[in-house]
Amino acid sequence: MNESLRQAVMAVLEKKLNNPTDIKVTRPLGGGDINYALMLETSTGKYFLKYNSASRYPGMFKAEAEGLKLMQSTNTVAVPDVVGFGDDGQEAFLILQYLEKGYRSEKMMEQAGRQLAFMHKTTAPVFGLECDNYIGSLPQKNTRYAKWSDFFAASRIEPMLRMAREKGLLDPKILRAFSNLLARLDELVPAEPPALVHGDLWGGNYLPCTDGKVYLIDPAVYFGHREMDLAMTMLFGGFPEAFYEGYEAVFPLQKGWKKRIDIHNLYPLLVHVNLFGGGYVSSVASIVNKFI
Repeated sequence: MNESLRQAVMAVLEKKLNNPTDIKVTRPLGGGDINYALMLETSTGKYFLKYNSASRYPGMFKAEAEGLKLMQSTNTVAVPDVVGFGDDGQEAFLILQYLEKGYRSEKMMEQAGRQLAFMHKTTAPVFGLECDNYIGSLPQKNTRYAKWSDFFAASRIEPMLRMAREKGLLDPKILRAFSNLLARLDELVPAEPPALVHGDLWGGNYLPCTDGKVYLIDPAVYFGHREMDLAMTMLFGGFPEAFYEGYEAVFPLQKGWKKRIDIHNLYPLLVHVNLFGGGYVSSVASIVNKFI
């Protein structure tokens, strides 16, 4: 962390805490493909800091902070407290509550499932969100629609298809197959009221901690079909069974939801196509062909 970023971070901390703050120690943490991450030990406590290029990812941390606050406002799931965000002109940053990672237990995962179910009961008049945000490093459109099928097509699948087509990653045959699938969405996916969803709920975005809670991190929130979150938990291996048992005890899913997992996961798979290409293209083609 350079001096310019250090000064900008201390200024945000001091404004939030209304107290002079000095950064004593920084420790690198795993930050993924997009961000650098540090543990900050300061004169006022420990904090989690992540930062990246302000010009490459404009508004990313503001959107993430707003998403965390929205989830927290439901008084259901555990999320890290937002301390503040800002930039030094070159690098943007987000400061969060520092969480001590622990070991998950069956009881913790069951409780996490129950909490997610309660969050999914938070609804809105339409699907989408008043502002756009990010899914990983890609911009995520949240233009609002009254019907889930319209939102899923126009704000989820079609932007990813356009991006993949411009990169030459998908052939015309797959694109035509998508048109046929999207035309059938209303018959394939049962209606549900808009639910507040995490939006990027794979296994790397839940964090069991030493305080006995499972925290949800790195959200890509919007009001969507709640099966989107459940499907994504299964995209890379699935969560422990206790998680799904806890969820079903609070907010039972409609019959046949597991058969619809692949449809919902077309969106995150297309995100991976655009980020990584390779084998994800064949996974997408296989799913689309299965449902047309």
